[in-house]
Amino acid sequence: MTFPHASIERISKNAGVERIGADAVAELDKIIDEIGEELARDAAKAAQHAKRNTIMREDIILVSGKQPA
Repeated sequence: MTFPHASIERISKNAGVERIGADAVAELDKIIDEIGEELARDAAKAAQHAKRNTIMREDIILVSGKQPA
């Protein structure tokens, strides 16, 4: 799955990037996709461990190592 380039550029600008090249946008898109797949895979394992078929917000937070907001 790829994200619209405008979304990648917006994410970059929110991170303080003034300009980003097309090749950098494409590479960042690829890496975001890989990280997302890994998080989803780990969240699925967490849900399975909890005897659920549905991934919940808490599973994503758990596997990402982030604190809930």
